[in-house]
Amino acid sequence: MVEKISTRESVGQLLADLGEEFEDLVVLGGDLNKSTFSNIFGAKFPNRFFDFGPAEQNIVSVAAGMASAGKIPIVSTFAVFATSRPYDQLRVGVSQSNLNVKIIATHAGILTGEDGVSAQSIEDISIMSALHNFTVIVPSDSIEALQATRAAIESYGPVYIRLSRPATPVINKEGFKFILGKGNKLLEGNDVTIMACGVMVDLSLKAAESLKGMGISCRVVNMSTLSPIDEDIIIESAKLTGAIVTAEEHYILGGLSSLVSQVLSTNIPTPLESVALTSYAESGKPEHLFEKYGLTSEKICESVKRVIDRKKS
Repeated sequence: MVEKISTRESVGQLLADLGEEFEDLVVLGGDLNKSTFSNIFGAKFPNRFFDFGPAEQNIVSVAAGMASAGKIPIVSTFAVFATSRPYDQLRVGVSQSNLNVKIIATHAGILTGEDGVSAQSIEDISIMSALHNFTVIVPSDSIEALQATRAAIESYGPVYIRLSRPATPVINKEGFKFILGKGNKLLEGNDVTIMACGVMVDLSLKAAESLKGMGISCRVVNMSTLSPIDEDIIIESAKLTGAIVTAEEHYILGGLSSLVSQVLSTNIPTPLESVALTSYAESGKPEHLFEKYGLTSEKICESVKRVIDRKKS
């Protein structure tokens, strides 16, 4: 049985623990504190917790002010509200000023499921990667989410961390170490490289196992840091395997596929196929949405076969 742990719950508890280590750590919530588990921090440090209600522009503006005064503000809300609604405040107040604001957003992607299309944030990676100075992280599981959160707080500068709603498979083992800005090679292979982020890393490993039985050797790379993206491992993988597949729970434009394509086109043009969303989804159970919109290990396998054929032609 594969262990599943909620990234949002794990990080919510961690923030309460880190509050003891970092006296300047403050958390700003947006009326969703039970859902993001930021209420754990609020119960422990009521004088360092601020609930603004559904006023995300105000949350980000106040966070910028707190950062300029030496605090380490955590903005905690759903991904769709953390990125789209306060974009001007993120751009002018945080990004252009390079302030030490951390946006830790939950309920990203279509894993939000039954909350419906208006709550499914599928453009957030594109939005946040377009902001200069922002580091954008999409952890693959709860273990990586915990280490990424600590790394974000220990480093200076604006950071966006993307977390999911449901519990997701734990894929990283004991001894795993998250390195900010670096891709993590999970499997070595010679025929193709699968580059994935977030929940798609687990599905990529499953695809690689299936393809192994067909005689196809897959390199699998977890690209948890999307901005700045690890150009070295992308170029290295292209040279080694000559074909790349990207897999992400995000709209196809502006996310992992686009970021990897930019590196390849500039440095080493390489056949690439993408597994990603090509439209908005709808309300439904996450597993049904993943099947309907093609975010499956089977679709990754199909993309691998296509890109290998392109490599041969």
